[in-house]
Amino acid sequence: MNRRRFLAATAAAPAFAQTMYAPKGQAAVYTGPHKPHTKLSDLKARHKGQKTWREVIVDDKHLHSEYLFLPPGHKHPKAMHPDTRAWWVVMEGEVRFTFETQEPFVARKGSMVQVPYQTLFEYEVVGTQPALVFETNIAGAKTLYADAKDVQATPGVEWIPVDVRAREIGKWARGNKPHTTYDELAAKLEKGELKGTLRVVEDDRGTANFIYGYNSKLPPLDVKVRGHYHPEGAEYWLIMSGQIRYPIEKVGVIIAEAGDVVYVPAYTWHAPRWWGDGPSCRLAMNGFPYIAHLFDPH
Repeated sequence: MNRRRFLAATAAAPAFAQTMYAPKGQAAVYTGPHKPHTKLSDLKARHKGQKTWREVIVDDKHLHSEYLFLPPGHKHPKAMHPDTRAWWVVMEGEVRFTFETQEPFVARKGSMVQVPYQTLFEYEVVGTQPALVFETNIAGAKTLYADAKDVQATPGVEWIPVDVRAREIGKWARGNKPHTTYDELAAKLEKGELKGTLRVVEDDRGTANFIYGYNSKLPPLDVKVRGHYHPEGAEYWLIMSGQIRYPIEKVGVIIAEAGDVVYVPAYTWHAPRWWGDGPSCRLAMNGFPYIAHLFDPH
């Protein structure tokens, strides 16, 4: 069989389940800043009255995510990440992003924005309202600044001038786009133009999947179903709209609302489900482009 026919045949082959024996370590081990359920309402209450704040939500061995609350006029200086892809979800306000090789654009509520490694970027909060942004990068990511005045003092780190040669500028590939919106993806799913889980960010060391639907279109809830677990890393979700129901091993049932973050460590059974009336959406993030899902063998 020639290569073209082989690829066509394997692409058409259906996915199948295979019973194997997998490690099952201790479930629901939460360390550092991680919590099963971070409520956006609690974050806002904790930082009430502050003009600007940031709080780390995820900082594990694969990914790092923070909530940023930024006042009108706030500017992130021109910078780049040498080896990692960064992405942002705008939950409130308006942010103008400027990437080299791209025309500047304004991201609003529901916007999902990303920049590849070795690509200069900057952004500014525009309009009269503050912006609430969920920012994610690969764990341990470094930042290089275009101007010495913008360097962020870091204990134990000396900042020096360097030449960055043979840059790989703007390598989007794999369907990654600078700017995607909730409304755009939801509309295409509603019309049937797209189906299933939509990959918004795909990187060798991190992904973000747009998962949209209705509880009313699912089979009746079976509370005995444990769902699945991941053997090598955590998974977490930023709720984009509606409600999502999460039964989590050793934690119990969580009902998460828009803006909340739910975090499930490795080895922990979980079974997310669209919940409530109307559409629900979660942006699922983890450190593997095709993370393994391990289910009960039945």
